[in-house]
Amino acid sequence: MTASHLPAGCLARAQALIDSGQRRILGIAAPPGAGKSTLALALQRALGAQAQVVPMDGYHLANAELQRLGCSHRKGASETFDAAGYLNLLKRIKTQQTDETIYAPEYRREVEEGIAGAIAIAANTPLIITEGNYLLIKHGAWGELKAVMDEVWYLDIDSELRQQRLVKRHMRFGRTEQAARDWVQQVDEPNALLIEGTRHRADWTVTYA
Repeated sequence: MTASHLPAGCLARAQALIDSGQRRILGIAAPPGAGKSTLALALQRALGAQAQVVPMDGYHLANAELQRLGCSHRKGASETFDAAGYLNLLKRIKTQQTDETIYAPEYRREVEEGIAGAIAIAANTPLIITEGNYLLIKHGAWGELKAVMDEVWYLDIDSELRQQRLVKRHMRFGRTEQAARDWVQQVDEPNALLIEGTRHRADWTVTYA
């Protein structure tokens, strides 16, 4: 997705946050495979130095910890993230001091692990764009996120297309087609239903196909 192909209104809304003159945090929420990271990165490219993307996915629990907890079979569910750590990062970003660089983790799909300190956040960047599945759910530390963000968008996309994307993604990172389809139905879709139930809490809905 390029800046010229951004869904209508996205760039203007993001620029309005920047033009407020204060550090702003924009959240983009949607189910798995909806294109959250694609939209966030397209916005960052369009806005240049005015924006930095900080994804939620860096707060995946490590595979060893998921195995210890018995959660490996549902990796990607809300309880398989460090929600409190993510919340604390956003709070720190909100009050970042002028002489401070904040480092955030980044999830690397090629190793299926979060990498600490991979994203440098400069204090003079006016807009932080964070994207993830669970920005609008209410339980636990997740429920405090919306109060920290200045605006949250919900990215709406055709469910069948979204599932097709997920199958292709899982296959690209090593699953067979049947294993990919099973994971989508048994893990991704229950998560998607939870997330879709939070769309009414968003400040704005972006429709994208």
